[in-house]
Amino acid sequence: MAKIVIAVCETDWGWVGMARSSQGLLTLTLPKPDREAALRPCMDRWGDDAQQDDIALSDLQGKLCRYFDGQQVSFDETLDMRGATGFQRRVWEATRRIPRGQTLTYGEIARQVGSPGAARAVGQAMARNPWPVIVPCHRVVGHDSRLTGFGGGLDMKRRMLEMEGALEQKAQGKT
Repeated sequence: MAKIVIAVCETDWGWVGMARSSQGLLTLTLPKPDREAALRPCMDRWGDDAQQDDIALSDLQGKLCRYFDGQQVSFDETLDMRGATGFQRRVWEATRRIPRGQTLTYGEIARQVGSPGAARAVGQAMARNPWPVIVPCHRVVGHDSRLTGFGGGLDMKRRMLEMEGALEQKAQGKT
């Protein structure tokens, strides 16, 4: 098995854990209250095959710190999508293209990936998204622009969208 590197970093919103293989980023956690809580999901999944190295992912760590500081950041990291279905890949790639400050509905994503009527399946793909922030599932909303389902909770989803200016624009009718 390829070497897996696990790292954590502290952001303004909390601790974020991440794991990378030689093929790309495997996972990223949303901010957690402490280092151990951010590290645990990565260790639970890959601990036996992983090496902890908080320096190895320093570029991504810097981007995450800037993102959670409210700055514009481009996440262009290669993602290791092992085990993902073709549908999940298409959904995650479409979601990754949603610009900062904008949202799309589950139905809009379903239409973009050629599966109109598959809004619920898009929701399931969002629930399995291992790279929140990089694949910005917080930018996907219900058909009526309501905030629905998010692994970090709706309060975090709202805070992220407010930080990005997406909720302001919705209220002003700009998206």
